[in-house]
Amino acid sequence: MPLLKVGDAAPAFSVVNQDGTAVSLEQFKGHFLVLWWYPKADTPG
Repeated sequence: MPLLKVGDAAPAFSVVNQDGTAVSLEQFKGHFLVLWWYPKADTPG
């Protein structure tokens, strides 16, 4: 998948949150949403 640029629409996805509940982007349609992640959180170093 190519990298996203500022202003690009986020691709459809779903993840499991900290409570073990599945969450999908579709659930937030029509709302503002901030996505934050730590890309190196599961890597050594």
